[in-house]
Amino acid sequence: METILSLKNLDKKYGAVHAVNNLSFDIQKGNVYGILGPNGSGKSTTLGIILNVVNRTSGEFSWFNGNLSTHEALKKVGAIIERPNFYPYMTASQNLNLICTIKGVSPEKIDEKLKTVNLYERRNSKFKTFSLGMKQRLAIASALLNDPEILILDEPTNGLDPQGIHEIRQIIQHIASTGTTILLASHLLDEVEKVCSHVVVIRKGIKLYSGRVDEMTASNGLFELKVDSGEPKLLEVLEKHPAIGKVIKEHETIIATLSTNISSTEINSFLFENGITLSHLVKRKPSLEQQFLDLTNNN
Repeated sequence: METILSLKNLDKKYGAVHAVNNLSFDIQKGNVYGILGPNGSGKSTTLGIILNVVNRTSGEFSWFNGNLSTHEALKKVGAIIERPNFYPYMTASQNLNLICTIKGVSPEKIDEKLKTVNLYERRNSKFKTFSLGMKQRLAIASALLNDPEILILDEPTNGLDPQGIHEIRQIIQHIASTGTTILLASHLLDEVEKVCSHVVVIRKGIKLYSGRVDEMTASNGLFELKVDSGEPKLLEVLEKHPAIGKVIKEHETIIATLSTNISSTEINSFLFENGITLSHLVKRKPSLEQQFLDLTNNN
């Protein structure tokens, strides 16, 4: 599979602040990648470096298997890393036409890109009349004018209401379905879990995880358990089982995280043999949120 972007030991320091710390990962063609981390974790700085608007301190990155210079490669990239400046008294079509002139690309695809972001019906409306969500969708259209091989978005749903967030997610999924590679930075777990196939988790500039979203959430899982009486004994017996990694109490429910895979039937039989009758037993796959919290709390 073609590697569109490769980062190796990338570092960025602002005085005493280590914004990006020895960061390495690859972006493969045709996937949707999320750089996930809390605010201030180095996501935007990383995007700035690869787009040549922030100078790296050390390390390296290469585009398209190193076959193109960064200058040439960026002609194949569409990016929104800050709120774009459109002219308020110009229409959507006029603003995009101006961007085509600046970028040196043909304006023939303006209507097509407006249709992609569901703004074609408003093509002759002035930018100042647009909602925040519509402005963000126009920004995505502007980033698509050169038919990029990779689209880079920094916090694409930031500040939007639920309807605006839903619309942007649908557009991202549609763009991805056409084969365009997407790299987006987000602090929203829900966004990454619903939109991305791959995730890079970073905290304080350090990579904590890189891989498929479904592999990150496909650990051994956890049990939710309840008893009508004898809770202290349940906790004690669970902690002795070799397949149980961690046991915590959340309200009236006991959460037992698994270190190795075990079925509900096996744990139920084990507890029954130890004199414990459960009133509730559910096996769950951990969410991306739980995995993210485990990663960021333990590092």
